[in-house]
Amino acid sequence: MTKGTASTVRRRRLAATLRSLREAAEITPEQVMDEMGWSRSKVSKVETANMGVSVADVRVLCELYAAEDGVRDWLVRTARDARRTHWWDAYDEALPERFRDYLELESEATAIHHFEIDLVPGLLQTKDYASALMTAYARELGPAATEAQVELRMQRQTKFREAGMHLSAIVDESALLRCIGSASTRRAQLRQLLDHLDDPHTDLRVLPMSAGAHAASGSPFGHLFFQEPIPSVVFLDNLAGSLYIEREEEVAQFGKAFRTLRQMASDAEESAKLLHAALIAVG
Repeated sequence: MTKGTASTVRRRRLAATLRSLREAAEITPEQVMDEMGWSRSKVSKVETANMGVSVADVRVLCELYAAEDGVRDWLVRTARDARRTHWWDAYDEALPERFRDYLELESEATAIHHFEIDLVPGLLQTKDYASALMTAYARELGPAATEAQVELRMQRQTKFREAGMHLSAIVDESALLRCIGSASTRRAQLRQLLDHLDDPHTDLRVLPMSAGAHAASGSPFGHLFFQEPIPSVVFLDNLAGSLYIEREEEVAQFGKAFRTLRQMASDAEESAKLLHAALIAVG
C-alpha cells in the first residue's frame, strides 16, 4: 500500500510493465544486458523502479519485447515524464493536487470497478447532487471554487462517455437513503441511477443492507484497469490523502472482494426495485 502521488505510481507501473513485457516475450535479463549494454544491476534497478529509464531506451526495449503500439505509446509518455496539457488544467485553482493525480490515471483507464458505501460514485452523480457534496466537503473554498469542482465532475462524466470506458459500480443501499441536498435533488439523483441501469457502458448494482457484513465493510474503493499488460491499481481516498495499492497480491484481494460484492448485490431488476423504494421514501 503506497501513499503518494500518481506520478510515482505511474513510474512504478512503467517498471512493472517493462518487466511483464520481458517475461511474456521470454527474454532473459542477460539478453537485455547484451542488447542494451547494461549491467545486471541496472536491469534489476530499472525493473524495480529504483532507476529511471530514458525515452530512447524505452523505445529500444519495446522493440525488443514486441510491445503493442498502445502499450509502447503509454510507456514512452510515462518515461518522458514531461508535463502535458490536460483538459482538467482549466480547473487548476479549484483542483486539489492529489485529485489531479487521480484524473491522470482515470484518463488512461479502460475500465473501473467502484464500490461506494454512503455516496453515489462521482461518475454517476447529477450536478445538483455533486454541488451539495462539494459544498459540504470544502465550505471554506467559496461558491466560485465549489462551482468549478462541480463542473470538473461533469466534465469527467463527459470524457468517460466519449472514451467508451466501462464502469462497474456497486453502491450500498445506504447511499440511496442518505439525505444529501434537497428532496428534489435526491429524487433527480435516484432517477438518474435508474437510467444508468440501461446504460451499456455502466453495470450498476445496489448492495442491499440486508446482505450483511462483507470483506469490504467500511472500505469504499476504486479499481482502475488499463490496456494489458499495464498493471491495474486500486485507489483509496480519505481526509488524510490518497492511497494507491499496487502490489499484485494486494490488488488481487480487492478484485476478489469486488467479485464477492457483485454476487451479494442485487441484480438489475432487484436494484431497480430498491431505487424505486428509495424514491418513494424521499416523497
